[in-house]
Amino acid sequence: MIEGKNVIGFEKLGDSDDAVVAVSPADGSTLAGSFSPATSIEIDLALRKASQAYLNYKFLSGSKRAAFLEAIGEEIMSLGDELVHRAMAESALPEGRIVGERGRTVNQLKLFASLIREGSWVEASIDQAIPDREPLPKSDIRKMLVPIGPVVVFTASNFPLAFSTAGGDTASALAAGNPVIVKAHESHLGTNELVAGAIARAAEKTGMPDGVFSTLIGSGYELGQKLVTHPGVKAVAFTGSLRGGKALYDLAAKREEPIPVFAEMGSINPVFLFPEKTARDAENMAATYAGSITLGVGQFCTNPGLLVGIKSEGLTQFEGSLIEKLRATPAGCMLNKGIADTFLKSSTDMLSEAGVSVLKEGNNTTANSINSVLVKVSAEEFLKNPKLHQEVFGPYCLIVECDHRDDMLAVANKLEGQLTATILAVEGELSDNRECLDAITEKVGRVIYNGAPTGVEVCHSMHHGGPFPATTDGRFTSVGTAAIKRFVRPVAFQDLPDSLLPEALKRGNPLGIWRTVDGEQGKA
Repeated sequence: MIEGKNVIGFEKLGDSDDAVVAVSPADGSTLAGSFSPATSIEIDLALRKASQAYLNYKFLSGSKRAAFLEAIGEEIMSLGDELVHRAMAESALPEGRIVGERGRTVNQLKLFASLIREGSWVEASIDQAIPDREPLPKSDIRKMLVPIGPVVVFTASNFPLAFSTAGGDTASALAAGNPVIVKAHESHLGTNELVAGAIARAAEKTGMPDGVFSTLIGSGYELGQKLVTHPGVKAVAFTGSLRGGKALYDLAAKREEPIPVFAEMGSINPVFLFPEKTARDAENMAATYAGSITLGVGQFCTNPGLLVGIKSEGLTQFEGSLIEKLRATPAGCMLNKGIADTFLKSSTDMLSEAGVSVLKEGNNTTANSINSVLVKVSAEEFLKNPKLHQEVFGPYCLIVECDHRDDMLAVANKLEGQLTATILAVEGELSDNRECLDAITEKVGRVIYNGAPTGVEVCHSMHHGGPFPATTDGRFTSVGTAAIKRFVRPVAFQDLPDSLLPEALKRGNPLGIWRTVDGEQGKA
């Protein structure tokens, strides 16, 4: 049963006189449950518990933390249809999408459990002492990654499970040895409470310290500001808009003790269509990209919002086929009224920019039900108008028509940082245009060849990040096992007795993990 309480460690509290409700984006109806915003006392309690839990949790073995993560997955699955139906009601996403996202959430937890149970992720590095070295002896120096402390996670609107309460940010922070405080998303209050309860039950069953996980409810910006500025918080993870992420980043930088904010803030994910590939495969490319543009009503951070092609018969054929397939795609309900309103305003504003022509209008039928928008502009107009480079979150795409390949290169060089860029070309075309590939690589975190950017595999090699303004720090990913590195720091231990060293650095390698010893990797 949904109680509308804040989950603070092993307690459920809700002492506020105010209340907020969840609303169905499909019809505007109020969903079951009245939710209590966190008071200042409850916020402080959550952080006090997290700070105390950290003193114990950071020392737990990888196997114990792994058991906790696996138990979270089991508890989520045990919620069954109740979780699926509540997430559907709060997001307007179909059952198949929610079920798939639940599977991704659980599999992420299992992947991080496997990573920390094996243990080599701590990057243990050892330089052994040489006491008789001349002219000075060499000390014994051993280094590894260690957790940093309580992490605040801001959940995403477009992934009510996989980038939410028990999503990748929470999983990676817990895996690293850090307690987590989740700010519940206003659109997913019931979903958040159900998942938070699952995490709390898993924590108790596996003997985790009280306060290793909490979730707090709040409306507006006040709760987020209090969390980011609280001295007990050591890092922040955020998925959302550029405006929101940059505001949190600036706020954290002004603290007496500045802390990192790992914010993913959107991307237009440019796609570069080379002439030979377009001429050969226009119809298939159009089908792929009609699906990619409208997938999830365009509400993916990897939605392709920009198609860059060179004027040709193939490009004309591609445009015509894309228009036809987009017109055949029915309207979809967006995640909430605020997102739908912003999409309508932003896409309409783009139509008023100089040189922009409409290829396919939106024609939304109800308040939150949105059709795709396809527009076109010349490379000349695009290059001189920065407004056209901005993301329109939703099923919107801009085609930039270039006169020649130098225009395409100029567009690539002019772009801001992006999560992804896609190249549609035959191999020979790309080999002859390495300068364009190099320019694209400078701007993005992931380069895709003859595919579509939507769909982000959760694996060891994935990098889901990119240069600013796609993220606040393009060196880090929010998807895949490398996401754990956001919430750790390196510490070197010099000449410590073996009895005082962390297990990962002890002589004889009692954990049996991969380590770098005197520059050589092995299990010594």
